[in-house]
Amino acid sequence: MDNTPDNQCLLVARQPIFDQHQKVVAYELLYRPDDQGAGAARLEGADNNGEIILNVYTSISDAGSVRRVPAFVPVSRELLLSGYFPDLPSKQVVIELTPGTEPDPAYEQAALKLVKDGYRLALCNFRYHSSQDTLLRAAQIVKLDVRQFSQSELDQQLHLMQPFKVAFLSEGIDNFTQLERCIDMGFKLYQGSFLSKPKLVKERRVSAKQFTLLQLIQELQKPATTPDKLEALIIRDPVLTFKLLRIVNSAAYALVRKVESIAQAVVLLGLEQVKKWATLISMSANKDKPEELSRVLLIRGRMCELVAVTQRLPGSSSSYFMAGMMSGLHAMLDIERDAMLNQVPLGDDVKAAIRNGEGPMGEVLTHVINYESGDWDRLPADFDGALYDWAYRASLQWTQESMQAMYDD
Repeated sequence: MDNTPDNQCLLVARQPIFDQHQKVVAYELLYRPDDQGAGAARLEGADNNGEIILNVYTSISDAGSVRRVPAFVPVSRELLLSGYFPDLPSKQVVIELTPGTEPDPAYEQAALKLVKDGYRLALCNFRYHSSQDTLLRAAQIVKLDVRQFSQSELDQQLHLMQPFKVAFLSEGIDNFTQLERCIDMGFKLYQGSFLSKPKLVKERRVSAKQFTLLQLIQELQKPATTPDKLEALIIRDPVLTFKLLRIVNSAAYALVRKVESIAQAVVLLGLEQVKKWATLISMSANKDKPEELSRVLLIRGRMCELVAVTQRLPGSSSSYFMAGMMSGLHAMLDIERDAMLNQVPLGDDVKAAIRNGEGPMGEVLTHVINYESGDWDRLPADFDGALYDWAYRASLQWTQESMQAMYDD
């Protein structure tokens, strides 16, 4: 992975697609089209060909093992009919098409050629009409936006397409109630922001164990802290103690002798590394939450940190990391964001960045969240696309390596 941004200007982000167990089974690649509207074609550019991009954006560490998942790639009508298509590995991608409601023989012919070439098709923004039967017979997946249909309309859509051998993907799922309803209806795949919305428990507070970890994170941000102070906090959590010692004694550090105390581990790793490992261990320990939520927050935190370091922004770069990571912690704790911020020991600048997007830290956090969501229109005109693209790719790689290291012997 490159250590500095290059001149690439194609912005790419990924959005997870889940099965009913909230496991990631694919990622949709969101990209900002270039001036010619052919962003997908540029996926095979000289600097980052299709195979490299797919490797970066669809490789994840899942319970310690690295695996690749398919990429859903949106393709515009203009690109499909242009006669040119990126040389992407057909076994690793699903082509997303958005057919119109009127018969379009040229569009159908181009789509069928993709199928003949070995690509799988997903039909997006879809509403059934008999004129689309040819495409339905060729497609493997149909995406239905649950925000565009009432309950009865969704039932009707599934019934109308029942004769076709397609799997249904529900997109636009914003909460767990919608997710559970779509599972009951027979959808096989799911996409949306429901992971970032906590399933609230009334009057819930941060548990004693969680608060201990948050105290540790707060102590790690103090310039005058010492290894002994940190040890006193870490040993309150046996799991955290065990995993930190395991990491520092792993083959990655190749020590001459084993480290036997947390204070020794802190000295060896350094405060910044201890902070990141403690955060990672805490998030991975929450078995009630999908691993993807931990991935998203770690990517966000690391990306904020890299942007801050590269742009030499005021304040500690580790605070940018904390702002990014903590911005979604409420979903891990199943409480409202403001309730979480009132309970956890974070600096005022970090809380202001998370709550209101204030200061340089808040500005970076806002840009990072818009980037990862593919909300390109919300990015400012003077946005440094090359920097954020590099920071995103580097953060994907860092998070994968970090999560994998959690399970290394």
